[in-house]
Amino acid sequence: MAATQQRPLPTSAAFGAARFRWPTHRLGQVSRRVAVLALLVPLFAIVTVKLFDVSGDWLFAAYGVGVIGSTCLVMYLAFGTYVDPSVGRVPIGHAPSVSMLLAVHDELAQIEDCVESILGSTYPRLELIVVDDASTDGTATLLRELAERWDFRFIPLSTNVGKKAALVEGVRTAGGDVLAFTDSDCRLDPRAIERCVRALRRNPAFGAVSGHARALNSEHNFLTRVQDVWYDGQFGVSKAAEASLGSVTCVSGPLAVFRREAVENYFPAWASDTFAGREFRFATDRQLTGYVLGQAWVGRRLKERYRDDPLVARIDHPERRWRIGYVRSARVWTNVPETVKGFMKQQVRWKKSFVRNLFFTGTFIWRRGLRIAVIYYLHVLFVLVAPLMAVRHLVVMPLTGMWFLVTLYFAGIFLKGAIWGVAFRAQNPGSDRWVYRPLMSVVSAMCLSWLLPYSIMTLRRGTWSRTL
Repeated sequence: MAATQQRPLPTSAAFGAARFRWPTHRLGQVSRRVAVLALLVPLFAIVTVKLFDVSGDWLFAAYGVGVIGSTCLVMYLAFGTYVDPSVGRVPIGHAPSVSMLLAVHDELAQIEDCVESILGSTYPRLELIVVDDASTDGTATLLRELAERWDFRFIPLSTNVGKKAALVEGVRTAGGDVLAFTDSDCRLDPRAIERCVRALRRNPAFGAVSGHARALNSEHNFLTRVQDVWYDGQFGVSKAAEASLGSVTCVSGPLAVFRREAVENYFPAWASDTFAGREFRFATDRQLTGYVLGQAWVGRRLKERYRDDPLVARIDHPERRWRIGYVRSARVWTNVPETVKGFMKQQVRWKKSFVRNLFFTGTFIWRRGLRIAVIYYLHVLFVLVAPLMAVRHLVVMPLTGMWFLVTLYFAGIFLKGAIWGVAFRAQNPGSDRWVYRPLMSVVSAMCLSWLLPYSIMTLRRGTWSRTL
């Protein structure tokens, strides 16, 4: 592979690099579980007693206890049980080859940096395949020039087919034992792919792993700083909690790494995914993860539907009950929306993906164990109920003069955000950005929850665009 002079990541992106380490020996694991429980159990007990005693509203109290209780459960799993699966001795033997796939559409301003960061990887057995999905802004011309200087395969498409179909075109030519994906607005740490491969080699039951994403443009403005802190929690806490149960429900696009045998047969179904009577171009990450999570129960039916496709007919991989992990030390940075309009568009896209995936992963996740089922279905319940609770406490109650419950509602939002803020500070020692996390909780309750009804009503409308 041709060596490239990778541009250094900006200081803002390097912020929060993995300085924090949990103990991995048995005594250390037991002691931190006890310490986490000692912090969370009294908090949950106090909240439960006080809410039912003070509020006088059973609906409000039950909702609050459920939210804080599920938050405490996630925190316990993330801080009490998660261990980075790439840490430790790697078995002697075959080092798998990796095919990194990247689909782009009109990304002239940032595609060169993305490609350069991938080619700067420390992992030796890596091929990069870049598929241009009929760009019109000069992206294809630039990639063609870069492919002549650098060592990667360039596949230009003459017709726009969408991100999923474009990636599948790349998969059909990929030769790697491991299939990795990233987004065109991302920058990978040089060791990110190596860390993910280490996790797969150390854990034969893993069918896929997710990396850890932060905001590349976090210093741009207030909105990007808030999102940076939110990203760290979604990966470092939420995914860590799910990973401790072997059931990460979304191997996210910034760095998604799969064993070929765990996912190859399901690419035709992924590329042709339909929902509500038409092609569904969203839910790319969640849906592909769902095929690995649920193939023991839905895999045979999906493969039968596309049995004539070469990706299915060539090798029929047996359905397995794969585990899915998360690698905190595999770092990647992604550009987040810098404007309110771009942020709202992204959130609508994500909520549409949430709805679609609920009707897929939601049908079998209960089979993967009680704890992951509780986390998953409680999260679904809170997302669905959030708009109703917002209307109740921000519209109905002020009109009827019930200001005490309105105050308690905001206090609960801040409490949940403060818990996440403390988690951020614990994983990022010395950082003062934890104060942004309670603000994100308020924004989510007051603004983002209202986007769910809109997303459902516009579910059939969608195009692939990364314009932020």
